Amino acid sequence: MARILVTEQIAEGGLDRLRAAGHEVDVRFAPSPEALVDLVKGAHALIIRSATAVTADVLSAGADLIVVGRAGIGLDNVDVEAATAKGVMVVNAPQSNVLSAAEHTMGMLLAQARNIPQANEALKAGRWERSKWNGVELSDKTLGIVGLGRIGKLVAQRASAFGMRLAAFDPFISADRARQLNVELVDLDRLMEISDFLTIHATKTPETVGLIDAERLAKAKPGLRVINVGRGGIVDEDALAAAITSGQVGGAALDVFSSEPMTESPLFDLDEVVVTPHLGASTQEAQDKAGDTIAEMVELALAGEFVPFAVNVSAGEASETVRPFLGLAERLGALFASLTGHTTGEIDIEYQGQIAGYDTRILTLSLLKGFFSRISDEPVSYVNAPQLATESGIEVRESSTTAAHDYVNLVTVRSGDHSLAGTLVGLKGDPRIVLVDDHTVDAPPAKHMLIVRNADTPGMIGVVGSILGAAGVNIADMHVGQSPAGESALMVLATSQPVPVGVQDELRAADGVRSVAAVDLA
Repeated sequence: MARILVTEQIAEGGLDRLRAAGHEVDVRFAPSPEALVDLVKGAHALIIRSATAVTADVLSAGADLIVVGRAGIGLDNVDVEAATAKGVMVVNAPQSNVLSAAEHTMGMLLAQARNIPQANEALKAGRWERSKWNGVELSDKTLGIVGLGRIGKLVAQRASAFGMRLAAFDPFISADRARQLNVELVDLDRLMEISDFLTIHATKTPETVGLIDAERLAKAKPGLRVINVGRGGIVDEDALAAAITSGQVGGAALDVFSSEPMTESPLFDLDEVVVTPHLGASTQEAQDKAGDTIAEMVELALAGEFVPFAVNVSAGEASETVRPFLGLAERLGALFASLTGHTTGEIDIEYQGQIAGYDTRILTLSLLKGFFSRISDEPVSYVNAPQLATESGIEVRESSTTAAHDYVNLVTVRSGDHSLAGTLVGLKGDPRIVLVDDHTVDAPPAKHMLIVRNADTPGMIGVVGSILGAAGVNIADMHVGQSPAGESALMVLATSQPVPVGVQDELRAADGVRSVAAVDLA
């Protein structure tokens, strides 16, 4: 059971999921920065939204933290670099609010084009100002989209239904993909020149902060209207206010700001500006999705399993073909650590068969996680496993070939004189160890295993069996491995309980036994 600290409101269904899994959910809303440092001590997970700042100090205080979960998309309030250095996984819910954000973008677009909030306020104040709030149509106008990601694509689809022409700037999208969306892909300066409306959906990075600045606004098509339901700070708000005041920019609709909460801004004094207090994800549906998603991600992280939305695990996405091999890879790593008995200068990992055609980085992380879990005193995760390899002076080398030889798929790890390979067999995908130190075997991984190297002489199976039997250790399974030369000089045994160290020493002292490696995967 883990302690999960929750500092902001998330959907109760997500919290119930974590409670049902047996975890202690400690809800402490809106703690001060000083209080958070104290509260995070002893917590294994921290769940936040946008108001809680997870600083390096918070991460240092949370010595037991395994995961920080952000119930939403942005991570401006999390020191991801510091979390990674400490081996803390950072996860978010990137798909939870995309629909709500896209719909809010369209709402802001319409509100700005037709002056709906201004007219509403005037009429409620007793002023019938029909002629003052003359708007523009969206049809046949060009919508420029900065960032054609999940939300940008949804906005493009909805704007197309209004008869708008679509153009976009996104250096990570191919021209072919943009054409499939009926979007013209252009550079940012060209986008500013041709757009009647500009909507921001880029990720906030050091490169994108201030991306839409005074210089770019000066080059914009006169009368441009700027919509930002993405991330605050990408648009220079002072420059935007000046451009609207001068008449270069026709108006703006903003849901996000450079610092939040924002209650004072030169933009708020302008009639041409529509603002909302970061409501892009503020729908019941988005909150439910975010709560459910972040609870699932945190639960997976606490269980040491693959987490699809981990932002500081550089392993891409685990395809449906690759994902079944995660458990096998981790077991191979743990077995290999026990087999070698020490860290080595290099580890070579090879993927053969169908899986070699996919992104296998997560399998390498899983193998390293299993390896270092056997030899490290500190908790090992997908996050810090590569760091532990670097600190240990281990070079990890990967290779892949789609050519299949004896198995449809094979994962092999080698270092020095030691090798280990495994695969999945049958319709159920049962794991099998099929190679140990270049000896062919066919052994299912077990909680308690012995790998015995011996002379290829008669009676060795009896010698090993007699010693284990005399010690009361039951052999649950046994496989004899053959070397390429045909020598039966290796045994892989599964035992019903751990083999005591004294019994291992007795085996090592027996005539004909060359080495004994004990593995406990419980």
